[in-house]
Amino acid sequence: MQMEWFSKLLTDSSSIGHIVLLYALVIAVGYKLGKIKFGAVTLGSTFVLFAGILIGHLYKYFGLNGTEAYAAPQAVLNFVQDFGLILFVYCIGLQVGPGFFSSFKKGGVKLNLYSAIIVLLNVGVMFALYYLFFDTNDLKNLPMMVGVLCGAVTNTPGLGAANETLNDVMRRNPDLQSAMQGNEIASAYACAYPLAVLGMIGAVILLRYILKIKLQKEQEQIRREVEDNPHAKPHRMTIRMENHALFGKELRQIREFMGRNFVCSRMERNGEVTTPVFDTVLQDGDLLNVVCAEDDAEAVTAFLGSCVEKDWSIEESPVVSKRVLVTKPEIEGKTFGQMHFSSLYGVNVTRLTRTGMDLFADRNLHMQIGDRLLMVGPEENVARAANAVGNSVKRLKHPNIGPIFIGILLGVILGSIPFTISGIPNPVKLGLAGGPLIVAIFIGAKGYKLHITSYTTTSVNLFVRELGLNLFLASVGIKAGANFWDTLSQGDGMKYVWIGFLITIIPIFIMAIMSRIKLKLNYFTMMGFIAGTYTDPPLLGFANQMAGNDAPAVGYSTVYPLSMFLRILTAQLVILLWCA
Repeated sequence: MQMEWFSKLLTDSSSIGHIVLLYALVIAVGYKLGKIKFGAVTLGSTFVLFAGILIGHLYKYFGLNGTEAYAAPQAVLNFVQDFGLILFVYCIGLQVGPGFFSSFKKGGVKLNLYSAIIVLLNVGVMFALYYLFFDTNDLKNLPMMVGVLCGAVTNTPGLGAANETLNDVMRRNPDLQSAMQGNEIASAYACAYPLAVLGMIGAVILLRYILKIKLQKEQEQIRREVEDNPHAKPHRMTIRMENHALFGKELRQIREFMGRNFVCSRMERNGEVTTPVFDTVLQDGDLLNVVCAEDDAEAVTAFLGSCVEKDWSIEESPVVSKRVLVTKPEIEGKTFGQMHFSSLYGVNVTRLTRTGMDLFADRNLHMQIGDRLLMVGPEENVARAANAVGNSVKRLKHPNIGPIFIGILLGVILGSIPFTISGIPNPVKLGLAGGPLIVAIFIGAKGYKLHITSYTTTSVNLFVRELGLNLFLASVGIKAGANFWDTLSQGDGMKYVWIGFLITIIPIFIMAIMSRIKLKLNYFTMMGFIAGTYTDPPLLGFANQMAGNDAPAVGYSTVYPLSMFLRILTAQLVILLWCA
């Protein structure tokens, strides 16, 4: 009798305490198991899914769930699952949004094209194996293969999108619901996932020997590319004015003549150091402290005069250099040209730091909340300019909860709009995964145009994203646990394991070899490219550890946004084709 309260807490599925305890137990166990290393790889939050499957199975095996089909009411599990999925994909969209459209520039177009081909190959291999090894008359087999596909490419949002679309389709078609007979596609996902992670790492290791790759040679190639392709990397130098044709001309006129962007942060004339502005007239012998893009340095020097040595840091002058944070929402989206820092405030902005990367402060570059600007000028002028852009660390620490839920509201509405596609009888919806993801990407990239502040600190974004992912995985695992053991031991579970492995590795070998031959892709970039296409952090971690440079991260971030979008979209489309 004394322990009756504890027994009720464990078994009374209608109790709020029981539901909270269940989720806390699943996530806590999954978190601890996810820290275990298998070689250099950890599965992280994915173990929450396996913990949920285990605990969901135990509840059914020991009859602790009473009259419920699952360890908690299905309506509660469905709500927490969908809400967690929305939080997860929305935060992913905010993260990839700023770089989504820029990822298609220059070499990113070809890399994204190859990534899209891999996504299509994964689907193609899945269909080929489906027709070869499964009974196509059994309606449950194709949805289960979608679960295998999502596990094989380690894409949890795709699983969520497919699951949500499947539930929506079955609600409208009782015959399809009867055909599934309680099968959960998450069970197939769980069967395929572990070997997929190991298969990716094994594949890139094997590719190293197939393609006869020398790691030292690849590292040297990366080093040369960094040196030979400065792009927008800022370069500082001191130039003595010697071009007689420019004497008596304003700094603004000289920039227009050149057609090159550069910033003059300080000027010395007759021993006096000042901060030049747009209408400053240059004279013979002026010493200019110039900052420009590294690949423009030679042209700027040749046009103005000659490069000389001078240490500006020891000059006793009223000029200061200060890092300033952009924190005012009304500044977001404005270009440096629109702000007129030089003419209005008497300061020059020479560099911008965004997500750890230094950029030259081009007058056409749009500012975003959280950017760090390097301002140079008289101390009182810098203070005035800093106040104009905000420079409030406290404001950045405050999470923008309102804009997050405004975006989620718009995403849910967009995801619920039905539209028709020729050949598919039922209306198509982007769903609770696709809608919020698309809205988040656009807000992350262009939110300033709608006066929606998308900025959140990295820690806030990561926390909300991980919270949503863990709630989603726990819900899916608890529901899948009721049937997982039957699927693995009596159903097609072992078939899902090796079929998932083939879906994983066949496209990797085909496209990796093609990218090496056609694009001459560096091995470390290739590993990041594969990790980004498969949205697989464990492979990226392995690649970073092997490379010792940023090449894997660059490859990963170039293809990740589009790949994530395509993974979610294709998972839904296959389910919709199933009911056609």
